[in-house]
Amino acid sequence: MPKERYKFIAAVHLILEKDNKILLSRRFNTGYEDGNYSVVAGHIDANERARTAMIREVKEESGMEINEDDLKIIHVMHRRGDDQERIDFFMRAKNWQGEPAILEPDKCDDLAWFELNGLPDNMVPYVKFALENIRDNNFYSEFNW
Repeated sequence: MPKERYKFIAAVHLILEKDNKILLSRRFNTGYEDGNYSVVAGHIDANERARTAMIREVKEESGMEINEDDLKIIHVMHRRGDDQERIDFFMRAKNWQGEPAILEPDKCDDLAWFELNGLPDNMVPYVKFALENIRDNNFYSEFNW
């Protein structure tokens, strides 16, 4: 019988840039890091490519539309979460259609633009760490080891 391979949870995160600022969403009522800012993000579903997942999550959470060609993977993080190891893909988009709106008010209570060098203190720790690595042009990082 073949050995069962370890499985990672994979997620996508969007770095949306406008006027030298990035879009952050404040988590609300999720049971995880509520009250802290993150970026638009979500899990990759089975049989779904990372960029396809990012396009889906952006539409679901903020109503914006992004073309696949406008997404560039700029950072990959390997981290330990509370329950298991995770792989996170951070993507940058400078072009999109529509204005960001809160479409999941049961999970998010604020969307705001912040300068990369002026991030709020109340941030999801691994996202802040990733943004610092992105600012420093590091393509890969490890968190919580």
